[in-house]
Amino acid sequence: MSQVPSNHPRESEKTAATPSSLPNRVPRPRLPEGIVGLAVFIVIGYWGGSQLSRLELDPVAYGLVFTALSGVAGIAGFAAAVLLRIRSLSPFGVCRTSRRWLLIGVGAGVVAFRVKGLAVMAYTAITGDTANPQTIYAEAGSGGGLSLILATVFLGLLTPLGEELLFRGVIANVLLRHGRPVFGVVSSALIFAYMHGINIVFPAALVMGLVGAELLRRSGSVWPAIVVHVVFNLPTVPVMVLAGMG
Repeated sequence: MSQVPSNHPRESEKTAATPSSLPNRVPRPRLPEGIVGLAVFIVIGYWGGSQLSRLELDPVAYGLVFTALSGVAGIAGFAAAVLLRIRSLSPFGVCRTSRRWLLIGVGAGVVAFRVKGLAVMAYTAITGDTANPQTIYAEAGSGGGLSLILATVFLGLLTPLGEELLFRGVIANVLLRHGRPVFGVVSSALIFAYMHGINIVFPAALVMGLVGAELLRRSGSVWPAIVVHVVFNLPTVPVMVLAGMG
């Protein structure tokens, strides 16, 4: 088999634009991007969410808006971080990746989904806390076929896109610049989990955060982490509706 000429990088080298492989002239995400991104996410996601009750919406409509809110807040936070200084997507991991990494994302999502159940069981056994703050997602999907589809799309596609762009594309990339890789992976996952509150969602979000950040670190792209998150979230609303949680 002939060797690839040195001036024609292999596919994996072209698509894995890790922070260390970016040219020195390309700015990289720093702490200001992380702070601005999180601030916008908190304002839209938490303050905006607290204002929804004033609209006196139908429970299904309220649930649908609430289900979409995290994804919208994540996209807004990511956009604010990008526009702050760098104004380029590749330093945030929004770059092409290989089919292999996308398939790894699918497999990692299945494994993470299984591990999530064990993590939640361990959390409830230790704390005795069984309250689920995400039953509102079931309410969003309980209004019939259209509401079920919309709630599934919002939680299974929009939320992974927005949250991964912010928490992996911005936050993990910022923290991976400091110290050992394990610091960036673990600390970004903890921030992501904490944003979900200290409840039974925390261990599930921690599992998702660890897997997503590690895939970002290894692939240099945010897309495998988005795939993991889609696989992780997609069954949630249908399963909750079937279980009568709405």
